[in-house]
Amino acid sequence: MAAGNDGGNKPEDDDPFGYLYEDGQAAGARAPQGGGYGYPGPAQAQPGVPRTSYNQVRTVGERQYGQPPQQPYVPPQQQAPYGQPHAQYAAPETYGGPPTRPVPPQPPRGGGSGRGPNTRGLLIGAVAVVAVVVVGIAAAVISNSGDKDDKNNQAGGSGTPSTAPSQVSEEPSTEPSTEETPAELPKQDAATLKLGGSATTEKTVTGAEGLDGTYVSGFNQVGASVTWKANMPTAGGYRLTVRYAIPAVDANATLTVNGKANSSPLGLKNFVHSTDPNLEKNWQTTWAPVTLQKGDNEIKISCETGNQCNVLLDWLEVTPGGPN
Repeated sequence: MAAGNDGGNKPEDDDPFGYLYEDGQAAGARAPQGGGYGYPGPAQAQPGVPRTSYNQVRTVGERQYGQPPQQPYVPPQQQAPYGQPHAQYAAPETYGGPPTRPVPPQPPRGGGSGRGPNTRGLLIGAVAVVAVVVVGIAAAVISNSGDKDDKNNQAGGSGTPSTAPSQVSEEPSTEPSTEETPAELPKQDAATLKLGGSATTEKTVTGAEGLDGTYVSGFNQVGASVTWKANMPTAGGYRLTVRYAIPAVDANATLTVNGKANSSPLGLKNFVHSTDPNLEKNWQTTWAPVTLQKGDNEIKISCETGNQCNVLLDWLEVTPGGPN
């Protein structure tokens, strides 16, 4: 504390709570006009009058920190009689203001049907979204396919077309080719072969593939034969194919190649399993393996003792695929 006149009161007068148990109680918890025990003097210092205390205290509860000053207490208005409008709850018109505007009723939501949300609109929107997605996917697939085709059509797949000039084809060579052209294997109508014994030509039965439908008949007697001179380009194993007709009964004949008879007869069987004896309905083919030499070869089919030769002969052909 600074040096100077501390006032005329006693030190105990500086106790801010003195009024609670001395003068404060005698004065009814109110501060005296000129101060007193435990109360400061006037708020402002007066010249020549020493201040009573350095602590400017107030009655407990008098100072309110951080709050606005309290308004004087106003007693509530008397309650209005029953049935009369209360002033605090009266309509705005009773105060002289303009009448309030009525609020127009709001239309029901959900598309105006009054039955809930607009499910039809939601469904249409969903369908539209799905359609857009499908169209986008289709466009992407077509675009990718087009890009792939373009890359495949471009040289080397580099993405740029080839600018190399096309190669001019070489002029045809005038020199003969060293590669041999396969020779056509012989085929002969039976009616044009050398006939022997009772064999003769005929064209009564339809279905023969020989010239003008001619075939060899009268082959059902021992000694009847047909002989073919076949010229072969190379030696080797071949097949001798024969077209014939029988009255739905198996037949056979003797096959002789270059003067040597085969050990087994040439089978002229009913391979079509026909039950009709009409010869025109029983044309069919068979084959037997033969070994031929290069150049001329003599192939003979004959009806010998022990053969069943009731058969018509149409044509003979040599084809590859026989024994070597």
